[in-house]
Amino acid sequence: MEIPDDLIARLRAGSGDAVAEYAQLKRPQLVVYVNNQLGYLLRSKIEPEDLVQEMMIRAVKQASFFTQNDRDPFGILCHFAQECIVDAHRRLVTAQKRSAKRETPLGHGGSSNSSDDGASGGLINLLVASITSPSRALSRNDREFRMWEALADLPEEQREALRMRYYENMPSKDIAEKLGKTDGAIRVMLTRALDKLQKILATDSETGSVK
Repeated sequence: MEIPDDLIARLRAGSGDAVAEYAQLKRPQLVVYVNNQLGYLLRSKIEPEDLVQEMMIRAVKQASFFTQNDRDPFGILCHFAQECIVDAHRRLVTAQKRSAKRETPLGHGGSSNSSDDGASGGLINLLVASITSPSRALSRNDREFRMWEALADLPEEQREALRMRYYENMPSKDIAEKLGKTDGAIRVMLTRALDKLQKILATDSETGSVK
């Protein structure tokens, strides 16, 4: 559906009503996006439609984000949707299944295979920040925003594996069981995904597109 020019103009002016109207027009795509982003635990606890509704309320309250002309409005909605997903995960999953293992930071006695993927601490910290703090990624020239864009380009299965490994802190053998793969295949998948993310960020740094 083509978006009217006058709606985009009002959106860029920071109109909350315009944000609500634009989000409603994009609602079908947003439902698909949210459904694709839900982790296996959260999927059983909340409907994508409910998260989209939360996202719309949040977006209207923060309409000023849409005045950034160099950001795609739908991309901003997706960031707000991801923020709602993270909050829902904390509310419905983490709070109910909190354990000492999940509270231990990676690299400080966490999962036993934390070093097996060959990723540097800096990349992992940036990855986790991009997953858990999507609102920060809306800042201009923020590395989290570019990381999130890079994550969005990965196949859904790779994103899910990264989320389970570095957000839910699951060992690779448990991820393999959830995704129906071998432990070795998951390790290879994680290594390749992280390598791709690292190369994208390194290229952007060299060209000056990320600061």
